[in-house]
Amino acid sequence: MTITINADLGEGLGLHEFGNDAQLMELIDVANVACGFHAADPHIMNRTVELAAANNVMVGAHPGLPDLAGFGRREMSMSAAEVEDIVTYQVGALSAFLTRYGLALSHIKPHGALYGMISREADLMAAVARVAKVHGVPIFGLANTLHKQVCDEVGVPFVGEIYVDLGYDGEGKLVIERSPKPAEPSAAADRITSALTTGTIVANDGNTLPIEFDSVCVHSDPSNAAEVVRAVRAAINSAESGK
Repeated sequence: MTITINADLGEGLGLHEFGNDAQLMELIDVANVACGFHAADPHIMNRTVELAAANNVMVGAHPGLPDLAGFGRREMSMSAAEVEDIVTYQVGALSAFLTRYGLALSHIKPHGALYGMISREADLMAAVARVAKVHGVPIFGLANTLHKQVCDEVGVPFVGEIYVDLGYDGEGKLVIERSPKPAEPSAAADRITSALTTGTIVANDGNTLPIEFDSVCVHSDPSNAAEVVRAVRAAINSAESGK
């Protein structure tokens, strides 16, 4: 399978823009588009999907918790039914814009705190998987968590991710911060090179972790996001040419 690069896009609100969407759309393969709960509004969603269509970028839904002020990075107490409903609502909103531009929904990738919650709570993960099954699309997530385990149980395709701008703890789980630091392009390239050539990366505690992935996630909001994507693309090309 060809390794893709994905980015979380459309994460503005009203007159405020927080990403490098136009630049990144020329460099990535897959866009995870915010659906209005943690960021975005109808105009931004439309503009982001239009931009993806113009650049032949696949589009997936990036649903988050209903927390604009906290950018979806604060955990909330929610039942499985509530999670299923908020994801259904957000995917439906994005799907309407995809229809406008003749695009198909590529996948579902939950955002921020929701992403972390469903990696640990099987009933919440199953709620998201049920939405993906209705739409016939895969879920992007972490291979060593309930993301993949529940997808396998429910019968939903799974795409494993690796992150270059977030740390991993000793158990291989993401360290999700409210304000993560931007990645250094060279460090991002080194992580991808290690993952592709040895199947391992280094955790925050210095331990070596096995890693399984089919797509690389690069966040769009740091000012150097485009440089990080270019470094990651070069690392992927170099590793694949060396096989």
